[in-house]
Amino acid sequence: MMENYQELTQKQKSFFRTGETKHTQYRIDTLNKLKDLMTTHEQDILDALKADLNKPEGETKRAEIGLVVAEINYMVENLVNWSTPEEVDTPSTHEGATSFITPEPYGSALVIAPWNYPVQLALLPLAGAVAAGNTAVLKPSELTPNTSNLLANMINDNFSREYLCVVEGEVETSTALLKEDFDYIFFTGSTGVGRIVAEAAAKNLTPTTLELGGKSPAIVHEDADLNEAAKRIAGGKFANAGQTCVAPDYVLAHSRIKDSLIAKIKEAITNTYGENVSASDYNHVVSERHFDRLYNFLDNGDMAVGGRSDRSQLFIEPTVLDNVSFEDPVMQDEIFGPILPVLTYEETSQAIDTVANRPKPLALYLFSDDQEVQDDVLNNISFGGGAINDTINHMTTHYLPFGGVGDSGMGAYHGKASFDTFTHFKSILKRSNK
Repeated sequence: MMENYQELTQKQKSFFRTGETKHTQYRIDTLNKLKDLMTTHEQDILDALKADLNKPEGETKRAEIGLVVAEINYMVENLVNWSTPEEVDTPSTHEGATSFITPEPYGSALVIAPWNYPVQLALLPLAGAVAAGNTAVLKPSELTPNTSNLLANMINDNFSREYLCVVEGEVETSTALLKEDFDYIFFTGSTGVGRIVAEAAAKNLTPTTLELGGKSPAIVHEDADLNEAAKRIAGGKFANAGQTCVAPDYVLAHSRIKDSLIAKIKEAITNTYGENVSASDYNHVVSERHFDRLYNFLDNGDMAVGGRSDRSQLFIEPTVLDNVSFEDPVMQDEIFGPILPVLTYEETSQAIDTVANRPKPLALYLFSDDQEVQDDVLNNISFGGGAINDTINHMTTHYLPFGGVGDSGMGAYHGKASFDTFTHFKSILKRSNK
């Protein structure tokens, strides 16, 4: 039976109107409580992610728990400062008046989280909503049922429903929630579903942050340090079995260094996962449907590295494909799996055109120490964010807002950007009658 979410949203809106969530100390206490729950449930989180995605303990501690705890600490440290109204200049034509900007929460927020980092990508936006002073409903992904259930227990057993509530369920649940009149919607997932969310939000003119994906390139120029490039590309691509929204989706290598780069990526994979990657130790693909989709890419181009798979264990080993073209199926949509196609270019301008003529990616990585090449690429390609001589680490710092552009999303979060996202900045001009 489908629950009536209208009652839940009304309760949250009523609680918001009491003004309780606007008190800075109330928000800080909630954030600290969330952080404590992460610590007391650490083993449960490790177990749930092992069951859902076969995620190794070290990866869970770093990417699912550590990142959230660090972000909460940063918010708690800065929250008083962020939430204080700021006086700004007033033009001389408005003599006797003062102007200030007051940060205020939107009200009730809906957070729809994905399955690939099911704790991090649920709790980071939730922490942002709390820090800004909103009430929130969190909908975790049904594709990671153990984690979804754990989040429901952690939140629903420790907070009142009218403040923070986890709602579990399939696609119909998300559809039903999207019909309600929330004050803000934060969605992480695919571009296709992002369009559906945006359409639903438009009916109520609800402001929305969409954290989507896309084909994020790693451009490796001929002057790159190939050992470092290979290590960092392999690290960013094959962690979590490639199921990372900012993973390098494909490599665009200068034709002169392509073969050496592939050899070094192979070396990097062996150094990280051993000679034979084991299905029992490596992250699993999330579902049979996703496995089948990825399996069909394995005969695109030529197999340069890896290629073994086992459907019964949802296992595909880290794989590199050579001699791939943009016409191949693997190059049509975001791969979101442990398969790395390598394509080539001759001139920097060609690499720029190749990426710029396609939908704007969430991330872009460039390996080159040539300042001119760096400027060329950064100034001529639109993308969400990225790194030079590294991959994925731009999304692990509180000081860089993280988000997409165009097909890869809209809006940003992390650090102060999380607070800003869930906040309306109200402008006031105050005039004296004296």
